[in-house]
Amino acid sequence: MFWSALLLSIAALVVDYAVWRRRIRHWRVAAYRKAYAAFVLTTDLLPGIVPVVLALCRDNGTAAMLFAQWCFFAFLITVVPRMVFYLFLALRMPRIGALLAAASVAVLLVGATRGRHAFRTEEVVIRSERLPAGFDGFRIVQFSDTHIGTMCRPDRELRRLVDAIDALRPDLIVFSGDLVNIRYTELDSAAMRILGGLRAPYGVVSSVGNHDIGYYIKDSVSLPAEVNLARLIGRQRAMGWRVLDDASESLVRDGDTITVSGLSFNPALRNFRHAFLLPEYDISAAYDSIPDRLFNITVSHLPQLWPNITALGYGDLTLSGHVHSMQMKLRLGDRRFSPAQWMYEQWSGLYEERGRYLYINDGIGCVGFPMRLGAARPEITLITLRR
Repeated sequence: MFWSALLLSIAALVVDYAVWRRRIRHWRVAAYRKAYAAFVLTTDLLPGIVPVVLALCRDNGTAAMLFAQWCFFAFLITVVPRMVFYLFLALRMPRIGALLAAASVAVLLVGATRGRHAFRTEEVVIRSERLPAGFDGFRIVQFSDTHIGTMCRPDRELRRLVDAIDALRPDLIVFSGDLVNIRYTELDSAAMRILGGLRAPYGVVSSVGNHDIGYYIKDSVSLPAEVNLARLIGRQRAMGWRVLDDASESLVRDGDTITVSGLSFNPALRNFRHAFLLPEYDISAAYDSIPDRLFNITVSHLPQLWPNITALGYGDLTLSGHVHSMQMKLRLGDRRFSPAQWMYEQWSGLYEERGRYLYINDGIGCVGFPMRLGAARPEITLITLRR
C-alpha cells in the first residue's frame, strides 16, 4: 500500500510541476499562484499522508480506516479532474477539458453517494439435471462482502440490506465472506441485532473471507488473528447464522436432500488472494462424509477455488464474492468491462462449465476507496434452482 500511494503522489506532483512551470508561474497575481500551489501540493500529497498516519497509529481501528479511504477519495476527486483538464489543455481544447473534468467530479460524487447505497437485485436461474425434484423452485438469496467497518452509517445501511433481502422471501440465505473489514468488533451489538433479523425457512449460512480472519490487524499482540476469527464466528452463531468453516450440512425438502458446504479462508492463501490462479490446495476436508452424488452448493469466498471444488466432484453451484468488480464496472449491451478482468479469470456474475455453475456476487461494502462506479453497485442475488 505504501509504495502504490507514494507512486500516485509522485506522479501527480510531476504533472502538476510541469504545468506550473509552463503556465501557472506566469500568472500575474501572486496570491492566486500561492493559493493554487498550496491546493495542488496538499491534494497531491494525500495518498502519501495516509500510510504515514496509519504508521503512527498503534492500531488500525475503524476510525483510522475510514480516514484512509475518505482521504483517498479526496485525492481522486481533486486530482483526477485536474489531470483530465490538463490533458485537454495540452490538446488545446480547454472547454472540452473543463466539461470532462466537471463530469468526472460528478461521476465520483455519485459513486460515493448513490453508488454506495443503491442496492441492485440480480435474478438468476440455475438449471441442473442433478437437482432433485423436491428442490425445484428453491430460492436462495446471496449477499457478500459487507465490510461493516467501511460503512459510514452501518445501522442504517444494514437495515436497508435486511429489508431488501427479506422482501425477496428466500428459502435460504447465503453470505459468502468478508463480513468485517479488519476486526470482529465491527460486528457490534447493533449490527448483530439487525443481521440477526434475517429470516428464511432454511436459515442463514455463511463462510469466512480474507478480511474476517484477522490478517489485517496491526496490533496482533492485543488481538491475535485466531482469537479475532473465533470471536467473529461466535458472534455470527449467536445471531443464528450457521458458519460453515470447512464443513458441510444437508438440507431436506419434500423427502429429497442436497448439501451445502463452506470453505474457510486458509491464511496460507493470503498472498495469493488476488492471484489469477491459486497454487495447489487441498480443500477435501470440507466435504468429509457427504457423497458427491448429491447436488451440492459450495460457499467459497475466493472464486479462484472453483476448479479445485469441481475437480472433487462437488460445487454444482459455487457462490463466491471477494472481487467486488473492483468497485468499477461498465456495461455496454451484453458486455462488461472492469479492471478486475485483468486480475481474475472469473470476476463477476454467472459462469458455467460442464453443467456446474459459479456465481460471483459484487458485494455490498467498499475496500480502499468509498465508491462504487457504474454498474458495480451493491448487489443482492436471488438464485432460483430448477431441474
